[in-house]
Amino acid sequence: IGAYEVDTGRGLITFIDTPGHEAFTTMRARGAQVTDIVILVVAADDGIMPQTIEAINHARAADVPLIIAINKVDLPQASIERVKRELLKQNIVLEEYGGNVQGVEISAKLGKNIDRLLEMILFQSELMDLKADAEAPVRGVVLEALKEEGRGNVVTVLIQQGTLRLGDVFIAGNNYGHVRALLNERNKKIDSAPPSTPVVVLGCAGLPTAGENFVGVEDDRTAREIAFKRQQYQREKDRRVVQRITLDDLYKQIKEGAVKELPLIIKADMDGSVGALIDSLSSIDSDEVKINIIHRGVGVINESDVLLASASNAVIIGFHSIATPRAQQLAKLEKVDLRHYDIIYRAIDDIKAAMAGLLEPVIVEREIGEAEVRAVFSVSKVGAIAGCYVLSGTITRNGKARVRRGVDVIHQGAISSLKRFKDDVREVQAGFECGISVSGFADFREGDRLEAFVEEAQSKKIE
Repeated sequence: IGAYEVDTGRGLITFIDTPGHEAFTTMRARGAQVTDIVILVVAADDGIMPQTIEAINHARAADVPLIIAINKVDLPQASIERVKRELLKQNIVLEEYGGNVQGVEISAKLGKNIDRLLEMILFQSELMDLKADAEAPVRGVVLEALKEEGRGNVVTVLIQQGTLRLGDVFIAGNNYGHVRALLNERNKKIDSAPPSTPVVVLGCAGLPTAGENFVGVEDDRTAREIAFKRQQYQREKDRRVVQRITLDDLYKQIKEGAVKELPLIIKADMDGSVGALIDSLSSIDSDEVKINIIHRGVGVINESDVLLASASNAVIIGFHSIATPRAQQLAKLEKVDLRHYDIIYRAIDDIKAAMAGLLEPVIVEREIGEAEVRAVFSVSKVGAIAGCYVLSGTITRNGKARVRRGVDVIHQGAISSLKRFKDDVREVQAGFECGISVSGFADFREGDRLEAFVEEAQSKKIE
């Protein structure tokens, strides 16, 4: 999530820009929950996409008004009317059709109607009578958190109430800190951040989770006590979750062989990326293979991550996150699978493949040939042999056969011998005669059909 301000001349508008990629559903949801108005940007050439519908649902769930911006109207393939019809299917009725949703046709590339869009936002905010108290205790929400070399923990915050100043003490989720520096979206130092200001805060002792509350407190002691109690509560909560699986349950699951799992450690450059990847993985989970996220974190992959992966037989996934040289050496020594990705789809595809490899294979029958019984012979030490003519495909000695009489299958078994004249052969192709015996069956009759097939093990695919 990126946050920035625009000065319209009539006031400042703060934009929180959420990615359109469907994998970042939670980031978009978090954006809808901290905003007063949602601008839904729909491309005039693409129309309503699956992620557009998700964004609409998030806006409705957050109970915030929508403004529709139909973008790329300058393109020759743009179809504005099609977009409006598709919006109607989602129960979004624009004002021009008698509804209550404002819409504007824009071109971000050419700057067309951008002023009109800003006017709509200001008008909507006046209707909503949006106000905040700049002198109230500081309250906001964490938009993003990451570690940066040289700056430490960097937390992007949207101030919703009060004014944050240098030196202020704060609580961010389970962490606390002092405001060491405040930076705006252009990386310029500022002294204070009033309501509706997106600001980068330096000085947090830890990394809060994106979406957590950011609250100003009076003194250092109070901040430490609150943070300690919250951390204690979180540990207790995590411990209770772990204790839900008893040894009896574990033994039962192992005995039944019903549950297999793929243990993962996920590290990324930003907390939002970690959440997005985990959400995407949860959507490809199956009843037979469970993904077990044993650890998630922000920053570089270190030795501790590798040791945890070694102890739990887990795979480490790094998304825009590199491993330290010592961690790489340790991973090779411990034979830990360490993977790096820059594109979320590639990570998901690889994990799907890994999950499919853990599944029991599916046994698939492949038809290879068909033969007709034209004579029956009895050979000592071998038993009944069917003198056959191969009608199609190939009959192989390592295959199986179904004996079909009319429409009924009367036997199925392995092809125990295959002969051309008196010689044993590996296979006989269509158009040739051969002698076939099938294990466990001797009652061949002229006119019977033998359907030859082989069984192949195929890995299950997870959609």
